[in-house]
Amino acid sequence: MFDFQLEEKVWFWILLAIPVIILLFAILQFWKYRTQKRFANSKILKRLSPNQSLFKSILKIVVLSLAVACFAIALVNPKIGTKLETVKRQGVDIVFAVDVSKSMLAEDVAPNRLEKSKQLVTQIINSLASDRVGIIAYAGKAFPQLPITTDYSSAKMFLNNMNTDMLSSQGTAINEAIELAKTYFDDEEQTNRVLIIISDGEDHSDVASNVADEASDEGIRIFTIGVGDVKGGPIPIKRNGVLLNYKKDNQGETVVTKLNEETLRNIADEANGAYINGNNTADVIKEIKDILNRMDKTEFEAKEFADYKDQFQWFLGFGIFFLFLDIFFLERKTAWLKRLNLFNENF
Repeated sequence: MFDFQLEEKVWFWILLAIPVIILLFAILQFWKYRTQKRFANSKILKRLSPNQSLFKSILKIVVLSLAVACFAIALVNPKIGTKLETVKRQGVDIVFAVDVSKSMLAEDVAPNRLEKSKQLVTQIINSLASDRVGIIAYAGKAFPQLPITTDYSSAKMFLNNMNTDMLSSQGTAINEAIELAKTYFDDEEQTNRVLIIISDGEDHSDVASNVADEASDEGIRIFTIGVGDVKGGPIPIKRNGVLLNYKKDNQGETVVTKLNEETLRNIADEANGAYINGNNTADVIKEIKDILNRMDKTEFEAKEFADYKDQFQWFLGFGIFFLFLDIFFLERKTAWLKRLNLFNENF
């Protein structure tokens, strides 16, 4: 078991040189073809330059591109951690319950409610220090995405893959998310248990408030973040990013989904929490940080990768190797390439 780290990701921009090299090569080949065609026909050119090889030129470009890629990765300096250590940390257990119902596709906040929710959770995770996090996706039903962990990279990866098609059961059953969140807090000694629900609040039942009250009895504080506009917006139906229509009701009227702040506020009040409007990301992050900082931190043990070792030397070596090959891959045909005759160039 091991873990990767990338030290200087900015050097990945060097990889953009590869398509530039390929484009310049294609332009050069086209120019050479046009120029040679004006000079003489193909049969005469083969007699004048019998050792010219298109395959060799392509091979040189491939090798040069591989060399550039290796040097770029060497500059990024990937590191591998293979040693797990148990460390003591202090923090709060935080479970994020993200609404993935179809109403979250409404674009009354940019780019849409779901993407805004994912941005908010990502920024909150980025602001954490030593807290543990878990993720739940819910619509008509709730589904566990990530158990309580200190692995923020995994949390953000799971979060990024969430979409409105991942759950077939549609609706906004916030009570299901709260019930599932209870199972995440399995440490009886953990005094600070936080559930953050990100939703547009379109829960058409009164069950959620009762379940939130039960969660409060178990020491879970619930904070709700409302995403959307109280004036509402239609739910777009898209295919491959192209707008086809808007969702209609049984009477053929366009469905308008609105942010229900009252529902979200009631749920938070029942569980000793607070409601936060999610339209301004900076304000949300500040308020969540203030809330967490006021809480007592509980000590827990966590396993972390340590002793990360540089791996740049491998890619540097491969880069030098490919450059060495490029020096000897001349555009003249060699005997072994003549025998291969890959492009029937000898006829």
